[in-house]
Amino acid sequence: MHKVTPDPPEAVNASAQEPPDKQKSDESTDRDIEDAHLSFADIRATPRTPCTMYIVNPEVDVQTLLCSVSESLASACVITMDLADRETGTSRNTLLGIFEIIMLAEISVNRALDQLDPIE
Repeated sequence: MHKVTPDPPEAVNASAQEPPDKQKSDESTDRDIEDAHLSFADIRATPRTPCTMYIVNPEVDVQTLLCSVSESLASACVITMDLADRETGTSRNTLLGIFEIIMLAEISVNRALDQLDPIE
């Protein structure tokens, strides 16, 4: 069987005269070093290009978005409780814990909706 990696591996940028720490770094390392030294202002100045795979219409108002989130969380509650009813032991307890987290998020969203459009 042929061994793919030479023994010892050949370094691409290695020189016989230079010690290993003096070798030229590759392009990705340079880019990592540059990224590490970016200031907050540099990061904020970089134009944001959102992923268009999952995008919410920027013209949708906050109330509509919160209503959609509330309905999604209500559905997640029902699904989680349905799964919890089929389980026993620690799996059931885990699902009930997830249900409580979802329920608290739903309550918070509904409270935000109440503040946007109070019922009088």
